[in-house]
Amino acid sequence: MRIIAIDQSTSSTKAMLFDEQCHMLHRCNVDHRQYYPQAGWVEHDAVEIYDNTVEAIRQLMLQAGGATADCTLAITNQRETVVVWDKHTGLPVYNALVWQDNRGAALCAQLREEGASDLVFQRSGLLIDPNFSATGVRWILDHVEGAREAARRGDLLMGTIDTWLVWRLTGGECFYTDTTNASRTMLFNIHTMAWDDDLLRLFDIPRSMMAEVLPCDATYGTTTVEGVFDKPIAIAGVLGDSHGALVGQMCFEEGSGKVTYGTGSSVMVNIGPQPLAAPEGLVTSVGFSALGRHCYGYEGNIYSTGATLKWMADQLQIVRHPSEMEAEAVSVDSTGGVYVVPAFAGLGAPWWKPDAKAAVVGMTFATTRAHFLRAALESIAYQVRDLIGVMAAATGGRLREVCADGGPTRNRFLMQFQADQLDTPVVCTEVEDASALGAVVMNGFARKVWTAPADVVGLRKVTQVYEPHHTPAMDTLYQGWLEAVRLIAK
Repeated sequence: MRIIAIDQSTSSTKAMLFDEQCHMLHRCNVDHRQYYPQAGWVEHDAVEIYDNTVEAIRQLMLQAGGATADCTLAITNQRETVVVWDKHTGLPVYNALVWQDNRGAALCAQLREEGASDLVFQRSGLLIDPNFSATGVRWILDHVEGAREAARRGDLLMGTIDTWLVWRLTGGECFYTDTTNASRTMLFNIHTMAWDDDLLRLFDIPRSMMAEVLPCDATYGTTTVEGVFDKPIAIAGVLGDSHGALVGQMCFEEGSGKVTYGTGSSVMVNIGPQPLAAPEGLVTSVGFSALGRHCYGYEGNIYSTGATLKWMADQLQIVRHPSEMEAEAVSVDSTGGVYVVPAFAGLGAPWWKPDAKAAVVGMTFATTRAHFLRAALESIAYQVRDLIGVMAAATGGRLREVCADGGPTRNRFLMQFQADQLDTPVVCTEVEDASALGAVVMNGFARKVWTAPADVVGLRKVTQVYEPHHTPAMDTLYQGWLEAVRLIAK
């Protein structure tokens, strides 16, 4: 059996074909458009994302020599991005609101002022923030003509991207989500593992809009992928991308952690089978649900890491591609005191300042393009240190190692600087797309190919370990970063 892993991310849809030894055989990537209607608003066309998913699978099968019945499909996805659609027409009533979207900031501030923070934190494990799905749904219901009335009639459905894809792929027959994506909506009770009526009332979202919640290693229906396959294939294994990376990095043991470097970055540490309250600045999410048990994690999300590098290439056009940045960054021995604070969509954990704006601090006439590029790369490492420091303290000290995945892990300067800042080894693995590998593992659990974590831990292939060279200078640089953040986070 071959496994098609769909990794539907913030910027593109990737389709990857794996065998049951978790070797990637083929890969296809289709980008989708980003919409920025006004400052702080970020949208996607959910129909385009679905069409791109079908096209990516179609192209993948052509690469593999044609579609055959010996395939099964797994999904991992950008989280929090939310779609609201009409269950009769199958059409979204508005564009998908992306996790970076900040239009819910005013509602979040109002709810905090009204004293709702404790309820949200105790039930969902999350902080009240527009990053999470609930405020996006509420905005659509309040601002799209006729949406509120349609929702009350039971005509509208909502879901994160996994739910939207499963619903479309199965022709509207299967309306499911998994526990990891559900735990990022601000509407899911991580103690009862069910949608919470009090949270639904708080955000004025009808329960009829909500999908059935399944474990990550469940079967989510069957699909022909719009005729790509002659016979239906199973959709088995669904989880959010950061959780997929936790599984793909084989972080099954309590205290193990990972960093996913993508458009933003997710830092997650496995805290075991109890949904412990997160330390200040962090949240508690469902890490994964599989093999009859739930595992939780402390998590912090950084809004702009890879997105910062893409912005410099696409918007500023000071490099043609982010891959060119490393050579220029190492052409200087420091940033010359320059710090880039990439708060393009506000600051996420542990700062939680949704209204903060991006800034460049410390420039002089001596600042060159190389200094600027190096500062952008260093900003990624500083933001990860912000989170790892809080997590390490909460879990009893410095982590043994940090597993890293995502495109920026190819940047050797960044990975070494990350290890130096953390004073912790950074372990990069053979599979750059650990999220997809995690979906493959869940698919295998669902089909009983593997029946225990021990069956798959050997599948992770380490390609590079960056040993730390921590000096007092690293702490001095980090203090400069904290001062730069405080300038914009007042």
